[in-house]
Amino acid sequence: MAVSATENAGLEYMPDYDQYLARVKHRQETEKLDQHLPKGFPASLSGDLVWEGKDLADRYNWNYHLTGEDLDEIEQALQHFKSCGKSMGELTPETFPLPKLHAVLRQISDEVHNGHGFKVVRGLPVDSYTREDNIIVYAGLSSHVAPIRGRQDNKWQGKPADVLVAHVKDLSHTCGSEDIPGPVVTAEKQVFHTDSGDIIALMCLGEGESGGESYIASTCHVYNILAARRPDLIKTLSEPWPFDDFAPSGDQYKLRPLLYYQPATDSDPERLIIQYSRRNLTGYWDCKRSANIPPLSEAQAEALDAIHFTAEQHAISLDFHKGDIQFANNLSILHARGAFTDSNQKQRHLLRLWLRDPEYEWTKPRDLQERFDRVYAGVTVENSVFPLEATIRSKNVAT
Repeated sequence: MAVSATENAGLEYMPDYDQYLARVKHRQETEKLDQHLPKGFPASLSGDLVWEGKDLADRYNWNYHLTGEDLDEIEQALQHFKSCGKSMGELTPETFPLPKLHAVLRQISDEVHNGHGFKVVRGLPVDSYTREDNIIVYAGLSSHVAPIRGRQDNKWQGKPADVLVAHVKDLSHTCGSEDIPGPVVTAEKQVFHTDSGDIIALMCLGEGESGGESYIASTCHVYNILAARRPDLIKTLSEPWPFDDFAPSGDQYKLRPLLYYQPATDSDPERLIIQYSRRNLTGYWDCKRSANIPPLSEAQAEALDAIHFTAEQHAISLDFHKGDIQFANNLSILHARGAFTDSNQKQRHLLRLWLRDPEYEWTKPRDLQERFDRVYAGVTVENSVFPLEATIRSKNVAT
Protein backbone atom coordinates (compact mmCIF):
# COMPACT_ATOMS: atom_id res chain seq x y z
CA MET A 1 0.00 0.00 0.00
CA ALA A 2 2.68 2.46 -0.94
CA VAL A 3 1.36 5.97 -0.30
CA SER A 4 3.01 8.87 -2.07
CA ALA A 5 5.21 10.97 0.18
CA THR A 6 3.68 14.03 -1.46
CA GLU A 7 0.42 13.13 0.30
CA ASN A 8 2.10 13.13 3.74
CA ALA A 9 2.07 9.32 3.64
CA GLY A 10 -1.72 9.28 4.01
CA LEU A 11 -1.34 10.01 7.72
CA GLU A 12 -4.13 11.51 9.81
CA TYR A 13 -4.22 12.71 13.41
CA MET A 14 -6.15 9.62 14.55
CA PRO A 15 -3.94 6.56 14.02
CA ASP A 16 -5.44 3.74 11.97
CA TYR A 17 -4.21 0.36 13.21
CA ASP A 18 -5.02 -1.54 10.01
CA GLN A 19 -3.23 1.10 7.92
CA TYR A 20 -0.29 0.89 10.30
CA LEU A 21 -0.04 -2.90 9.97
CA ALA A 22 -0.30 -2.67 6.19
CA ARG A 23 2.47 -0.09 6.10
CA VAL A 24 4.69 -2.27 8.32
CA LYS A 25 4.11 -5.28 6.05
CA HIS A 26 4.75 -3.31 2.86
CA ARG A 27 7.97 -1.73 4.11
CA GLN A 28 9.33 -5.04 5.40
CA GLU A 29 8.58 -6.68 2.05
CA THR A 30 9.90 -3.94 -0.23
CA GLU A 31 12.71 -2.20 1.69
CA LYS A 32 15.99 -3.27 3.18
CA LEU A 33 15.53 -1.93 6.71
CA ASP A 34 18.54 -0.91 8.79
CA GLN A 35 19.27 -3.41 11.54
CA HIS A 36 21.52 -1.07 13.54
CA LEU A 37 20.68 1.59 16.08
CA PRO A 38 21.93 5.14 15.47
CA LYS A 39 25.50 5.71 16.62
CA GLY A 40 25.67 6.22 20.37
CA PHE A 41 22.14 4.99 21.11
CA PRO A 42 21.97 2.14 23.67
CA ALA A 43 20.51 -1.31 23.04
CA SER A 44 18.31 -0.83 26.10
CA LEU A 45 17.68 1.53 29.02
CA SER A 46 17.20 0.69 32.68
CA GLY A 47 16.09 2.40 35.87
CA ASP A 48 12.85 3.60 37.44
CA LEU A 49 11.82 5.52 34.30
CA VAL A 50 11.60 2.19 32.46
CA TRP A 51 8.29 0.60 33.43
CA GLU A 52 5.61 -1.68 32.02
CA GLY A 53 2.05 -0.60 32.66
CA LYS A 54 0.60 -4.01 33.49
CA ASP A 55 2.79 -4.62 36.55
CA LEU A 56 3.79 -1.13 37.70
CA ALA A 57 1.19 -0.99 40.48
CA ASP A 58 2.84 -4.00 42.10
CA ARG A 59 6.05 -2.06 42.76
CA TYR A 60 5.17 1.64 42.74
CA ASN A 61 2.43 3.59 44.54
CA TRP A 62 1.91 6.67 42.41
CA ASN A 63 -0.80 8.16 44.66
CA TYR A 64 -0.44 10.63 47.49
CA HIS A 65 -3.72 11.10 49.38
CA LEU A 66 -3.99 14.44 51.11
CA THR A 67 -4.62 14.09 54.85
CA GLY A 68 -6.92 16.20 56.98
CA GLU A 69 -3.84 18.01 58.30
CA ASP A 70 -2.69 18.66 54.71
CA LEU A 71 -6.09 20.12 53.79
CA ASP A 72 -6.08 22.39 56.84
CA GLU A 73 -2.63 23.64 55.87
CA ILE A 74 -3.79 24.28 52.28
CA GLU A 75 -6.80 26.24 53.56
CA GLN A 76 -4.56 28.35 55.78
CA ALA A 77 -2.21 29.01 52.85
CA LEU A 78 -5.16 30.06 50.70
CA GLN A 79 -6.39 32.53 53.27
CA HIS A 80 -2.87 33.83 53.83
CA PHE A 81 -2.36 34.48 50.12
CA LYS A 82 -5.73 36.22 49.75
CA SER A 83 -4.96 38.44 52.73
CA CYS A 84 -1.75 39.64 51.08
CA GLY A 85 -3.59 41.30 48.20
CA LYS A 86 -1.15 39.93 45.62
CA SER A 87 -1.79 38.90 42.03
CA MET A 88 -1.82 35.21 41.10
CA GLY A 89 1.46 35.71 39.26
CA GLU A 90 3.04 36.14 42.70
CA LEU A 91 2.03 32.67 43.92
CA THR A 92 5.20 31.10 45.31
CA PRO A 93 6.13 28.72 48.15
CA GLU A 94 6.65 31.85 50.25
CA THR A 95 3.29 33.48 49.52
CA PHE A 96 1.44 30.14 49.67
CA PRO A 97 3.23 28.57 52.67
CA LEU A 98 2.85 24.84 53.37
CA PRO A 99 5.26 24.21 56.28
CA LYS A 100 4.69 20.44 56.58
CA LEU A 101 3.33 19.49 53.16
CA HIS A 102 6.26 21.24 51.47
CA ALA A 103 8.61 18.31 52.16
CA VAL A 104 6.15 15.85 50.58
CA LEU A 105 5.78 18.03 47.48
CA ARG A 106 9.55 18.33 47.12
CA GLN A 107 9.77 14.52 47.24
CA ILE A 108 7.16 14.43 44.47
CA SER A 109 9.33 16.70 42.32
CA ASP A 110 12.28 14.37 42.91
CA GLU A 111 10.13 11.37 41.90
CA VAL A 112 8.89 13.12 38.76
CA HIS A 113 12.41 14.07 37.65
CA ASN A 114 14.51 11.19 38.96
CA GLY A 115 12.11 8.36 39.75
CA HIS A 116 9.20 6.88 37.82
CA GLY A 117 8.34 10.18 36.17
CA PHE A 118 4.89 10.89 37.59
CA LYS A 119 2.79 11.18 40.74
CA VAL A 120 -0.87 11.93 41.53
CA VAL A 121 -1.97 14.07 44.48
CA ARG A 122 -5.55 13.17 45.41
CA GLY A 123 -8.33 14.61 47.49
CA LEU A 124 -8.63 18.37 47.02
CA PRO A 125 -12.21 19.49 47.86
CA VAL A 126 -12.68 21.43 44.63
CA ASP A 127 -16.45 21.75 45.09
CA SER A 128 -15.82 23.68 48.32
CA TYR A 129 -13.87 26.42 46.53
CA THR A 130 -14.76 29.14 44.06
CA ARG A 131 -13.14 28.92 40.63
CA GLU A 132 -10.63 31.59 41.59
CA ASP A 133 -9.77 29.84 44.84
CA ASN A 134 -9.32 26.54 43.02
CA ILE A 135 -6.78 28.14 40.69
CA ILE A 136 -4.98 29.77 43.62
CA VAL A 137 -4.80 26.44 45.47
CA TYR A 138 -3.70 24.59 42.31
CA ALA A 139 -0.96 27.07 41.37
CA GLY A 140 0.10 27.60 44.97
CA LEU A 141 0.42 23.90 45.79
CA SER A 142 2.14 23.24 42.44
CA SER A 143 4.71 25.96 43.12
CA HIS A 144 6.16 23.71 45.85
CA VAL A 145 6.66 20.94 43.25
CA ALA A 146 8.06 23.29 40.59
CA PRO A 147 8.08 27.06 41.19
CA ILE A 148 8.43 28.30 37.59
CA ARG A 149 5.29 28.47 35.45
CA GLY A 150 5.41 28.58 31.63
CA ARG A 151 3.17 30.42 29.18
CA GLN A 152 0.56 28.38 27.31
CA ASP A 153 -0.58 31.23 25.08
CA ASN A 154 0.92 34.62 24.29
CA LYS A 155 -2.34 36.52 23.86
CA TRP A 156 -5.28 37.28 26.11
CA GLN A 157 -8.35 39.13 24.85
CA GLY A 158 -6.40 40.16 21.76
CA LYS A 159 -3.42 41.63 23.63
CA PRO A 160 0.07 40.25 24.36
CA ALA A 161 0.10 38.32 27.64
CA ASP A 162 1.63 35.37 29.45
CA VAL A 163 -1.31 32.97 29.86
CA LEU A 164 -0.12 30.59 32.57
CA VAL A 165 -3.11 28.33 33.17
CA ALA A 166 -5.11 26.55 30.46
CA HIS A 167 -8.53 24.94 30.66
CA VAL A 168 -8.89 21.50 29.09
CA LYS A 169 -12.56 21.28 28.20
CA ASP A 170 -14.81 20.51 25.23
CA LEU A 171 -15.52 23.84 23.53
CA SER A 172 -16.25 22.41 20.09
CA HIS A 173 -19.98 23.12 20.39
CA THR A 174 -19.38 26.82 21.06
CA CYS A 175 -17.28 27.70 18.00
CA GLY A 176 -16.67 26.79 14.38
CA SER A 177 -14.42 23.88 13.45
CA GLU A 178 -11.97 26.31 11.83
CA ASP A 179 -11.25 27.75 15.28
CA ILE A 180 -10.31 24.40 16.87
CA PRO A 181 -6.48 24.28 17.27
CA GLY A 182 -6.33 20.70 18.56
CA PRO A 183 -8.12 17.95 20.48
CA VAL A 184 -7.50 19.68 23.84
CA VAL A 185 -10.74 21.66 23.37
CA THR A 186 -12.81 18.76 21.99
CA ALA A 187 -14.24 15.57 23.48
CA GLU A 188 -12.29 13.40 21.04
CA LYS A 189 -9.57 10.93 21.90
CA GLN A 190 -6.10 12.43 22.28
CA VAL A 191 -3.37 10.16 20.97
CA PHE A 192 -0.07 9.68 22.78
CA HIS A 193 2.08 12.81 22.71
CA THR A 194 3.98 15.29 24.86
CA ASP A 195 3.06 18.87 25.71
CA SER A 196 5.58 21.67 26.13
CA GLY A 197 7.52 22.43 29.28
CA ASP A 198 9.39 20.31 31.80
CA ILE A 199 6.46 19.13 33.93
CA ILE A 200 2.82 18.95 32.93
CA ALA A 201 0.40 19.35 35.83
CA LEU A 202 -3.29 18.58 35.38
CA MET A 203 -5.99 19.28 37.98
CA CYS A 204 -9.44 17.74 37.61
CA LEU A 205 -12.26 20.18 38.37
CA GLY A 206 -14.98 17.99 36.88
CA GLU A 207 -15.54 14.56 35.33
CA GLY A 208 -17.61 13.89 32.24
CA GLU A 209 -20.59 11.56 32.07
CA SER A 210 -18.37 8.81 30.66
CA GLY A 211 -14.90 8.25 29.22
CA GLY A 212 -12.01 10.70 29.39
CA GLU A 213 -9.54 8.22 30.89
CA SER A 214 -6.03 9.57 31.48
CA TYR A 215 -3.27 7.32 30.12
CA ILE A 216 0.51 7.58 30.47
CA ALA A 217 3.37 5.44 29.17
CA SER A 218 7.11 5.20 29.77
CA THR A 219 9.07 6.59 26.83
CA CYS A 220 12.07 4.50 27.90
CA HIS A 221 10.02 1.29 27.82
CA VAL A 222 8.64 2.18 24.37
CA TYR A 223 12.23 2.82 23.27
CA ASN A 224 13.43 -0.56 24.55
CA ILE A 225 10.71 -2.38 22.62
CA LEU A 226 11.34 -0.54 19.35
CA ALA A 227 15.13 -0.74 19.73
CA ALA A 228 14.92 -4.52 20.04
CA ARG A 229 12.36 -5.09 17.28
CA ARG A 230 12.87 -2.23 14.83
CA PRO A 231 16.13 -0.32 15.25
CA ASP A 232 15.47 1.37 11.90
CA LEU A 233 12.54 3.21 13.48
CA ILE A 234 14.78 4.52 16.27
CA LYS A 235 17.07 5.87 13.54
CA THR A 236 14.10 7.52 11.83
CA LEU A 237 12.92 9.08 15.09
CA SER A 238 16.40 10.47 15.77
CA GLU A 239 16.60 12.26 12.40
CA PRO A 240 15.05 15.67 11.53
CA TRP A 241 11.29 15.89 10.96
CA PRO A 242 9.30 18.87 9.56
CA PHE A 243 7.08 20.29 12.33
CA ASP A 244 4.37 22.66 11.13
CA ASP A 245 4.31 25.99 12.97
CA PHE A 246 0.79 26.79 11.69
CA ALA A 247 1.94 30.30 10.80
CA PRO A 248 -0.46 32.45 8.71
CA SER A 249 2.01 32.37 5.80
CA GLY A 250 1.66 28.58 5.65
CA ASP A 251 5.33 27.91 5.03
CA GLN A 252 7.05 28.07 8.43
CA TYR A 253 8.28 24.86 10.00
CA LYS A 254 10.96 23.47 12.28
CA LEU A 255 13.30 20.63 11.36
CA ARG A 256 14.27 18.54 14.38
CA PRO A 257 14.17 14.95 15.68
CA LEU A 258 11.41 13.55 17.88
CA LEU A 259 13.85 11.48 19.94
CA TYR A 260 17.06 12.47 21.74
CA TYR A 261 19.56 10.35 23.66
CA GLN A 262 21.88 11.99 26.19
CA PRO A 263 24.72 9.81 27.56
CA ALA A 264 25.60 10.11 31.24
CA THR A 265 27.91 12.95 32.23
CA ASP A 266 29.61 13.98 35.46
CA SER A 267 26.49 15.96 36.41
CA ASP A 268 23.61 14.13 34.70
CA PRO A 269 22.56 10.48 34.38
CA GLU A 270 21.81 8.83 31.05
CA ARG A 271 18.54 10.23 29.66
CA LEU A 272 16.14 9.71 26.78
CA ILE A 273 13.91 12.62 25.72
CA ILE A 274 10.96 12.62 23.36
CA GLN A 275 9.14 15.79 22.27
CA TYR A 276 6.32 15.98 19.76
CA SER A 277 2.66 16.68 19.22
CA ARG A 278 1.07 14.64 16.46
CA ARG A 279 -1.06 17.55 15.25
CA ASN A 280 2.10 19.46 14.21
CA LEU A 281 2.92 16.55 11.91
CA THR A 282 -0.54 15.68 10.59
CA GLY A 283 -2.79 18.70 11.16
CA TYR A 284 -6.12 18.49 12.98
CA TRP A 285 -9.67 19.13 11.76
CA ASP A 286 -9.69 22.38 9.75
CA CYS A 287 -6.22 23.27 11.03
CA LYS A 288 -4.64 21.52 8.07
CA ARG A 289 -0.97 20.76 7.72
CA SER A 290 0.49 23.42 5.44
CA ALA A 291 0.91 22.36 1.82
CA ASN A 292 4.29 24.11 1.47
CA ILE A 293 5.93 22.05 4.22
CA PRO A 294 7.86 18.86 3.34
CA PRO A 295 5.62 15.79 3.70
CA LEU A 296 6.35 12.89 5.99
CA SER A 297 7.99 9.82 4.50
CA GLU A 298 6.66 6.28 4.76
CA ALA A 299 9.31 5.55 7.39
CA GLN A 300 8.25 8.57 9.43
CA ALA A 301 4.58 7.63 9.16
CA GLU A 302 5.32 4.14 10.42
CA ALA A 303 7.55 5.41 13.23
CA LEU A 304 4.90 7.88 14.43
CA ASP A 305 2.25 5.18 14.55
CA ALA A 306 4.69 2.75 16.17
CA ILE A 307 5.18 5.14 19.09
CA HIS A 308 1.44 5.50 19.59
CA PHE A 309 0.47 1.84 19.37
CA THR A 310 3.42 0.65 21.45
CA ALA A 311 2.66 3.24 24.14
CA GLU A 312 -1.02 2.31 24.05
CA GLN A 313 -0.19 -1.37 24.60
CA HIS A 314 2.06 -0.71 27.61
CA ALA A 315 0.35 2.28 29.26
CA ILE A 316 -1.45 2.65 32.57
CA SER A 317 -4.71 4.43 33.31
CA LEU A 318 -4.38 6.86 36.20
CA ASP A 319 -8.02 6.63 37.34
CA PHE A 320 -8.15 10.43 37.34
CA HIS A 321 -11.00 11.96 39.39
CA LYS A 322 -12.31 15.29 40.60
CA GLY A 323 -9.91 16.87 43.09
CA ASP A 324 -6.81 15.06 41.75
CA ILE A 325 -3.62 16.71 40.46
CA GLN A 326 -1.39 14.73 38.14
CA PHE A 327 2.30 15.69 37.82
CA ALA A 328 4.25 14.10 34.95
CA ASN A 329 7.72 14.50 33.48
CA ASN A 330 6.94 15.91 30.04
CA LEU A 331 10.37 14.90 28.74
CA SER A 332 10.10 11.20 29.56
CA ILE A 333 6.38 10.37 29.78
CA LEU A 334 3.92 10.06 26.91
CA HIS A 335 0.29 10.84 27.74
CA ALA A 336 -3.08 10.36 26.06
CA ARG A 337 -6.78 10.70 26.78
CA GLY A 338 -9.80 8.61 25.97
CA ALA A 339 -12.77 10.17 24.19
CA PHE A 340 -15.47 11.34 26.58
CA THR A 341 -19.12 12.33 26.76
CA ASP A 342 -20.45 15.25 28.77
CA SER A 343 -23.97 15.79 30.05
CA ASN A 344 -25.80 18.78 31.49
CA GLN A 345 -24.94 17.54 34.96
CA LYS A 346 -21.37 16.27 34.42
CA GLN A 347 -18.74 18.00 32.29
CA ARG A 348 -15.07 17.09 32.06
CA HIS A 349 -12.95 20.09 33.00
CA LEU A 350 -9.22 20.11 33.76
CA LEU A 351 -6.75 22.87 34.54
CA ARG A 352 -3.23 22.65 33.11
CA LEU A 353 0.10 24.15 34.13
CA TRP A 354 3.50 23.80 32.44
CA LEU A 355 6.11 23.87 35.19
CA ARG A 356 9.86 23.90 35.77
CA ASP A 357 11.87 23.10 38.89
CA PRO A 358 15.37 24.62 38.65
CA GLU A 359 16.68 22.23 41.33
CA TYR A 360 15.98 19.10 39.26
CA GLU A 361 15.63 20.53 35.74
CA TRP A 362 16.87 18.28 32.95
CA THR A 363 19.47 19.57 30.50
CA LYS A 364 17.82 20.11 27.09
CA PRO A 365 19.23 19.30 23.65
CA ARG A 366 20.14 22.38 21.65
CA ASP A 367 17.44 21.55 19.08
CA LEU A 368 14.76 22.02 21.75
CA GLN A 369 15.98 25.34 23.15
CA GLU A 370 13.65 27.47 21.02
CA ARG A 371 10.69 25.26 21.91
CA PHE A 372 11.32 25.69 25.63
CA ASP A 373 12.10 29.39 25.32
CA ARG A 374 8.62 29.88 23.88
CA VAL A 375 7.26 28.55 27.16
CA TYR A 376 9.57 30.05 29.79
CA ALA A 377 11.61 32.95 28.40
CA GLY A 378 10.48 36.42 29.40
CA VAL A 379 7.46 35.44 31.50
CA THR A 380 6.74 38.27 33.95
CA VAL A 381 4.42 38.73 36.91
CA GLU A 382 3.02 41.87 35.28
CA ASN A 383 1.96 40.04 32.11
CA SER A 384 0.74 36.88 33.86
CA VAL A 385 -2.88 35.88 33.24
CA PHE A 386 -4.82 33.07 34.94
CA PRO A 387 -8.14 32.81 33.06
CA LEU A 388 -11.08 31.69 35.18
CA GLU A 389 -12.99 30.27 32.19
CA ALA A 390 -12.06 28.11 29.22
CA THR A 391 -11.29 29.88 25.94
CA ILE A 392 -9.92 28.92 22.53
CA ARG A 393 -6.13 29.39 22.45
CA SER A 394 -3.92 30.45 19.56
CA LYS A 395 -3.22 27.78 16.94
CA ASN A 396 0.56 28.15 16.81
CA VAL A 397 1.47 27.74 20.48
CA ALA A 398 4.36 25.45 21.34
CA THR A 399 2.63 22.06 21.65
